Amino acid sequence: MAAGNRKSPKRAKSSESTYSLMEFMSDFPDDDACLEWLWSTRYANEDGTAYCPKCSANRTFTKYATKQQRQSWTCSGCGHHVHPTAGTIFHKSSTSLHLWFYAMYLMTSTRCGISAKQLERELGVTYKTAWRMFHLIRNELMYQDDEPLSGAVEMDEMYFAGKTKRAGEVTKRRPGKPVPKRSSAPVFGMVERGGGRVRAVHVEDTKTVTLLPHVMKYVVPESVVYTDEYSSYKSLPKHGYDHRTISHKDSVYVSGDVHTQTIEGFWSLVRRGIAGTHHMVSAKHLQGYLNEYVFRYNRDDNGPDLFAVLLLRAALTRV
Repeated sequence: MAAGNRKSPKRAKSSESTYSLMEFMSDFPDDDACLEWLWSTRYANEDGTAYCPKCSANRTFTKYATKQQRQSWTCSGCGHHVHPTAGTIFHKSSTSLHLWFYAMYLMTSTRCGISAKQLERELGVTYKTAWRMFHLIRNELMYQDDEPLSGAVEMDEMYFAGKTKRAGEVTKRRPGKPVPKRSSAPVFGMVERGGGRVRAVHVEDTKTVTLLPHVMKYVVPESVVYTDEYSSYKSLPKHGYDHRTISHKDSVYVSGDVHTQTIEGFWSLVRRGIAGTHHMVSAKHLQGYLNEYVFRYNRDDNGPDLFAVLLLRAALTRV
């Protein structure tokens, strides 16, 4: 194999990556490049003009340069200022856009995510800033769409350990200290076989009255639904679903095409990711973490790379 150009490294064809760090740095070398991209994506037309709400027409805009480094463009006709970051997760943030973009790149370039503590070290920001960035990206950009699942759909519920609570007991194992007790947060997931699309939500409990509305929202009636023998799923045939059950209590996990291995594989990915990267997640913020894992899982084999999709959402999603 011929030696590569060390001054201009290229991503190897055998690499599973769709967007490398060198490509990111080439596309977005600094804060100005990020701001220009945001302006052109949100406002600029193909001919370089943009719509001015004050003039009610397309006008030429120029970047408004001041000592205050204001992130705005000025209409050449009336002087109206347009701020590219207004209405986005970057609005009123003193953190560089370059760091915001890099944080999104890191979140989409790892399969199991990255912790806020690691982002703090990567960006050189405070932990509070890193956590806020992650919180906004997960909850505002990595939202789950409402497109329903169809065909063969697997469903399953599970519990994630939350924060430690004190039970108030004293044992020989920990003399004089109360026994720590972990709270558990129930979650409910549905995955479409073949396409691999998944939906995951944090729920208050796993009763029928709680799970059924999510099934009816995310799964097309007359779909073939695969679950375990849990009693909350027994009413599914009454609502038009072809319900097929696998009996886990009898140690049966696969019977022909009847199984819940796909959704359990997703839960395994989430469980190991949270335990290994984040260690513990409170019930209050669990849905945001589920959004992140669903976002990556649903686009694992799709054409557009994750970073491009997330970046476009950042530009077009109003918060």
